[in-house]
Amino acid sequence: MNIRSVVALLGLAICFTLPTFAQQANTPDPQLRQKLVDAIKKHTDALDKNDATAVAANFTEDGVNVEQGGTTFGRPAIEKLWADRFKQVHFSNNKVTVDEDSPHMTTDGKQMWATGGWSATIQGEKFGPTEIKGYWAVIREGDDWNIRMLCSNVTPPPAPAASPTPSPSNQ
Repeated sequence: MNIRSVVALLGLAICFTLPTFAQQANTPDPQLRQKLVDAIKKHTDALDKNDATAVAANFTEDGVNVEQGGTTFGRPAIEKLWADRFKQVHFSNNKVTVDEDSPHMTTDGKQMWATGGWSATIQGEKFGPTEIKGYWAVIREGDDWNIRMLCSNVTPPPAPAASPTPSPSNQ
């Protein structure tokens, strides 16, 4: 066997094994996933209790909360955001899903990130109960996996079906 054949076979072997290693590296660790689920439960419990202090406690001291309405920096400001919100809207029935390929860990093991969906029931003084939902992405860090950055949105409800326009022949 000449050197070109050996190099070609070696190249093919690398091409076929690299995707296997990549798949293994992207497979979420079940223990890490459980830690994420536990941390999410702590957060959704705080939301269901409409407890702004407990919601903010899920963030790092310099955590960031990003929503359609803007960005809130730091635990005290996040607590105020939620305290003001809870004065106007009662949240209940918070549910979170975690995408199948989440979470992921940084190579140094100090941060994890994940994505998923959420839903909740809200009720105000003059509206609701109404179900809202959206998507989220989070970066967590530390021994307690507090939120370093949480980005979320509220997806608009589907547009109502248009009523058929009467045709001239039906009038």
